[in-house]
Amino acid sequence: MPSTSADAAPVPAADGVTGRAADQTADRAARAAADRLVRAGASRLRERLPELADRLVEDVLAEDPGYVDFVPRDEFRESVRASLEAGIEQMNRRVRGHRADLSVAEGIGRRRAEQGLPLESLLRSYRMGGRIVWEALIEVVAGDDPDELTTLLRYASVVWHIIEQQSTVVSETYRRTESELLRRSDERVQALLDALLEGRGVDGGLAQAAAAALDLPEHGRYAVVVLRAHRTAPDFERPDRIGGLRFVWRMRTDNEVGVVALGGLGLDELADALRPLVAGEAGISPVTDGLAGLGRARWLAEVALGTSRPGDHTVARLERRLPAALVVAQPELGGLLGGEVLGPLADLDPADREILLDTLAAWLDCEGSANRTAGRLYCHRNTVFNRLRRLEQLTDRSLHRPRDVVELALALEAERLVR
Repeated sequence: MPSTSADAAPVPAADGVTGRAADQTADRAARAAADRLVRAGASRLRERLPELADRLVEDVLAEDPGYVDFVPRDEFRESVRASLEAGIEQMNRRVRGHRADLSVAEGIGRRRAEQGLPLESLLRSYRMGGRIVWEALIEVVAGDDPDELTTLLRYASVVWHIIEQQSTVVSETYRRTESELLRRSDERVQALLDALLEGRGVDGGLAQAAAAALDLPEHGRYAVVVLRAHRTAPDFERPDRIGGLRFVWRMRTDNEVGVVALGGLGLDELADALRPLVAGEAGISPVTDGLAGLGRARWLAEVALGTSRPGDHTVARLERRLPAALVVAQPELGGLLGGEVLGPLADLDPADREILLDTLAAWLDCEGSANRTAGRLYCHRNTVFNRLRRLEQLTDRSLHRPRDVVELALALEAERLVR
């Protein structure tokens, strides 16, 4: 039977499929046209590369003249040419479906970080480069066939994505390199500081290098402070400056060490500055002249710290604790002295022994006054006399003989600090 016109008409579903297929075909054709246009434009841009590089160099330096303070002009122009060439080549690679090659951007980001160029300046130059490439591409297409500009616009987002990709890689590489350089610099500074604190500053070259790295005068008034690490306040922030005092800190296993540039200030101001910051104990060295003396000053500060027991909550200055410092500096001799002088008290009941030692300590602090000692210990002055007399009998020392008093005082320090 012959077909009717109704038989020959496509069904509605077929209309939809046919329409979508036509749209897809048109899209593919448009993309292909845009790809051909970009390949042709990229080829023309490559011919204009020297001109584009000169234009970008001039534009960057007009806006940021300080750029060449970090990057030699010849090197800058060569890197601009290489970067533009890489960007143009990336357009071709993108059109062909190849993976982007961002090695040039990585190299530039690394090099500029090493030269110290501010990242803001580097990224600005990339933005300006992207603008110049896009404007040049428009010029090329418009010069050949202005009607193709509409086709080029389909590729605009791709071009700016390529520029953004390069900028991102440059930025990430710059930041990684900067972090690595800072880590190396910090490690070098810490190594120089350790060398000074270990007493190797007598080498003039080392002291000079440390002065430059730490930004401190090689010759000047310094002190060293040592803090018991386990007694440091949890929120201790290791200040760089307090008033006119400049601090450089070094964390160690069992303590924290601070080198303090005193300027025109003294140890009184240093002690006052430390007290609100330290939860536990600190030792302060005497003033030393120059970085070369920091090794000895560190040892003296550790000795000063050793004159305080954990829990004393004191900032100890060495020059005010010299008798105790002698014992701490020679712990073996201090232990022998304590055993020799106070050994006879070992057989006493511990509580009884402690009472005698506390009474001796109070009597020494009160400059030999029985009345003041009794007031401090909340007992009668005769009780003080009886305890001291008993101590004299047990130790075979007399509190009326200066040499014996010295031995008893040093033995008491050894008992408290060494044993």
